[in-house]
Amino acid sequence: MIIDTHLHLIDRSALRYPWLAGVPALNRDFSYEDYATEARRVGVERVLHMEVDVDPADIEAETARVQGLSRQAGSMLAGVIASCRPEEAGFAAYLERQQANPFVKGFRRVLHVVPDDLSEGDLFRGNIKRLGGTGLTFDLVVLPHQIPKAVALADLAPDVQFVLDHCGVPDIKGNGKHPWREHMSEIARRPNVMAKISGVVAYADPGNWTVETLRPYVEHTIAAFGWDRVVWGSDWPVCTLGGGLSTWVAATHALLSGCSVAEREGLLSGNARRLWRLE
Repeated sequence: MIIDTHLHLIDRSALRYPWLAGVPALNRDFSYEDYATEARRVGVERVLHMEVDVDPADIEAETARVQGLSRQAGSMLAGVIASCRPEEAGFAAYLERQQANPFVKGFRRVLHVVPDDLSEGDLFRGNIKRLGGTGLTFDLVVLPHQIPKAVALADLAPDVQFVLDHCGVPDIKGNGKHPWREHMSEIARRPNVMAKISGVVAYADPGNWTVETLRPYVEHTIAAFGWDRVVWGSDWPVCTLGGGLSTWVAATHALLSGCSVAEREGLLSGNARRLWRLE
C-alpha cells in the first residue's frame, strides 16, 4: 500500500493560481480523475491533497473543493494540507475554522517564493506556535540555503510537528550536494521535523536522470531522519516534469530494493498513517 502525501490538483475554472503563468508546462488543468487512474495502477490507496498556492482569496475554496471530491464513491482523498498565511493577523480565526474540520490535517505556506525574512516576523512565528497541541502539521518547502530558516522555526515551536518537503529541494541537476547535505543533517536533529521523500525527479535533468542520480539525495535524507521519520509523496503533477507518477513510483521501489519490509512499509504508508491519523 502507498499513501501519497503530496498531490496537487489544478482546476483553473474554479480557482486562481497566479504562479502558473510562469510555469507553462503546468499551466493547464490536472484533474483528480486523471491522477486516480494512474495512481491506482501503481498501488496508491490513500492520498492527501497539498495546497497549490492559490490566490489568497481562494484558500478556503480550495479546501472545500477537494473535500467535495473526497465524498465521491471510491475516492482516495483522505485529507488536505491547507494553505495558510501565518504572516497575517487573520490567521488565528482561520486556524479556529480549520480545526473544526477533521478533513484538514495540516498547513503549508510556500516559503521559497517569498522574502527570506518572512518567517522571521513576530506575527508569523507567533502564529506558527498556535499549531502546538492542535495535532495539525506544518509543511516546510524551502531551498537548500533556506533550511536554516526552517531549523529556526522548528526550534521556536518544539511542540509543532513539521514536515520538510521534497528532501529539502536539492539541486540535483546541478549536482549540488553542499551545503544541502550539511543542512539536512542539522535539521534532522530536531525530533519535531519529519522529511518527505518527494519532488526529486523534478530537480534532476529530465532527459538523463537515473535511479543512481537520485540515490545520494534520497539515501542521505533517510539516513539523517531515520526510517520512522520519513513519508512519501508523488508531487503530482510537478513530477511530470521529470517523468511522471509511474516513473517516480518505479524509481522509489528501486531505491528501496535493499531495505526491510518494515522500513519500506513505514516510508510508503505506515509513518503517514500514524502522523496524520489516517484510516
